[in-house]
Amino acid sequence: MKTRKMAAIFSNQHEYKALSPLTDERSLSTLYFAGKYRLMDFPLSSIVDAGINDIYTLINQEKVRSYLDHLGGGKEWGLSTIGSYEYLDFYQNIMRKQSSGANYFDDLITFLETSNYPYAVLIENKMIGNFDLQSILHFHQENNDKITAVFKRVSEDNVANDDQMFILDENNTIISNQQTIDAQHQDFYNLSMNIFVTDTDWLIAELKKAQKSGISLDLGQKLTALAAKYRTHAYEYTGYLHNVHDIKSYYDANMEMLDKKKRDQLLYGNQKIITRIRNEVGTYFSKDSKVRNSMLATGCRINGEVINSVLSRRVSVSENAKLINSVVMANVVLEKGCTVENAIIDKNVVIKKNVTIKGTSEKPLVIKKGAIITKDIIKK
Repeated sequence: MKTRKMAAIFSNQHEYKALSPLTDERSLSTLYFAGKYRLMDFPLSSIVDAGINDIYTLINQEKVRSYLDHLGGGKEWGLSTIGSYEYLDFYQNIMRKQSSGANYFDDLITFLETSNYPYAVLIENKMIGNFDLQSILHFHQENNDKITAVFKRVSEDNVANDDQMFILDENNTIISNQQTIDAQHQDFYNLSMNIFVTDTDWLIAELKKAQKSGISLDLGQKLTALAAKYRTHAYEYTGYLHNVHDIKSYYDANMEMLDKKKRDQLLYGNQKIITRIRNEVGTYFSKDSKVRNSMLATGCRINGEVINSVLSRRVSVSENAKLINSVVMANVVLEKGCTVENAIIDKNVVIKKNVTIKGTSEKPLVIKKGAIITKDIIKK
């Protein structure tokens, strides 16, 4: 049921050089995850599960193809139905307007005014979780704030240097904010998840003030600062969360899906995670195959050994090939006798016969999209 209360702003502007080469030709939002999903599925599903289908989407124009290839017509998310409205804008378009002295938030302001909902939610693209936006809205209404920020207490290995953290009092009121790179070492950080529920009229007024003063284009940073300025209440998220910002965090997030408790918490809770449907045959396992503690999407052919690994669609593991502690994207071929361990294999890669690919759990080896590997690559 449509909420009739909230419009959504879905920002896909986060990109990290530390994710290269995985994001050289695709946006962070469209990285494969847990076999059949993409990272964008999680924030977008949270929006749709809250009954919202008026969405302003901010994307990077240089990598728009990967985003639109996965979204398609938006059918799976209900964005192709009568009454739904999706507005696409480019981060570079906002930058050009700012540099020319134009009002760079005008398109977003027009979207909010046209949608005519009393509340708006901003959600960004790098946090993997299952977020109940309706619960956050109820919390926002009960506290009668203009803006509500969402945070989670996380350890140091779940933050990036450019993330924002909150300093809170005993009632979870935000006292101040700072970048984690500037924070003193501590056991746990109150990580801003870049999810905010706001009163729409208030947000419009703040955006108009912001563009007059020419401040940052980063909506997440702007709303984090405003939440601290107005000493607003913070909503504590207690579900599964992984913050993707480099190769290690991406690898670890996928490996965590082999833990049933974490997998169930993220993928099989009360809120459905939606992804693009592919009508394919099931995965084939030969009588000589060996598979243990792994996730496999549809269309794979397994004749070899797969241990503690996550496979996307149409992966072929040939006879006597071994795949161990690895993340494999779509259309990868492991030929006879090869070994892949502690690696991330991008799509359309071929590992030739008897070749060994080996990294470590701390530094997983990444094989670039479309590569044909004919010689051993072993890194320690």
